[in-house]
Amino acid sequence: MIYAINGPRKGQLVGTSSYCTVEPAIDIPGAEQDIAKVTPERFRELPILASTINSQPESFSLRNGHAHLYADSKNQNFDIVLFDQDVRVRAIPTSYLWSYGDGSSRSLEFPGEPQANRGFDAPTSTSHVYKETGDFGVGLTTRFRGEYSTEGGPWTPIPGVANVPSTAVTMSVWRTKKVLVAENCQATPDGPGCASIFE
Repeated sequence: MIYAINGPRKGQLVGTSSYCTVEPAIDIPGAEQDIAKVTPERFRELPILASTINSQPESFSLRNGHAHLYADSKNQNFDIVLFDQDVRVRAIPTSYLWSYGDGSSRSLEFPGEPQANRGFDAPTSTSHVYKETGDFGVGLTTRFRGEYSTEGGPWTPIPGVANVPSTAVTMSVWRTKKVLVAENCQATPDGPGCASIFE
């Protein structure tokens, strides 16, 4: 209500005007999701499972042979709550940093895979050659990128990455020894060079 404060109509009602009893809603696209965004720090706190280190044959190779190593990894999903909003987060492996225990390392963009019927003379995209014999600790760190979706909304990238180390495995590297024999191992299985090196 508007009242006159001066003149002949002082104190009289001269007009009225309506007004809102509540604040109008502010419509900002995406504002509902901003408060529940997943930070790089929060992403790294998630219990992301490390890749598993595999080798063929298991934990064994020959000096100057091709030790076939590969990683077993997968996408992982997590359901969390931020500021009373349901948020789904997914971790996606993107690269693999191998440490072979002999002073060398290599970063790959793929995990590798099992190889059927291969020998130590056949290289693979993820194999490694040991120049010396001995036991070597093989390590692996998998780099994961993240995305999140708030209340079923679109997927949004999370800045930064999470580096997740795997449990190291021991690779035993042996040397080969050639023995020339003139006997038939089927007829004389106990002859020199006939017994399996694994027995």
